[in-house]
Amino acid sequence: VQLQACGGGLVQPGGSLRLSCAASGSIFVINVMGWYRQAPGKQRELVATINSAGSTHYAESVEGRFTISRDNAKNLAYLRVNNLKPEDTAVYYCNADVRRSSIDYFQWYWGKGTQVTVSS
Repeated sequence: VQLQACGGGLVQPGGSLRLSCAASGSIFVINVMGWYRQAPGKQRELVATINSAGSTHYAESVEGRFTISRDNAKNLAYLRVNNLKPEDTAVYYCNADVRRSSIDYFQWYWGKGTQVTVSS
């Protein structure tokens, strides 16, 4: 199972981006998909998660500005990030709780991150 995140870039404060995460490989079903971020010198932190039914959870710092969504049929997750602030600068990672077959357990997989830099 591979996860590929993309969509990062350099934006000015107040700007927006849409991050995408594509899961591929041997996938039977995906339960939760999530976005995390890690700023320089800081620990990786949760940004948002979404389960297969569409229920979402957000970190307090991004509530109201970020929106997570997913396309279950295509094994895709998105993170719409609005009103970006310099403190949102970080590498953004996606992860997914994947069951590879009907007899496998769920297992977490991580993708390589995509850099988001917010600066004027």
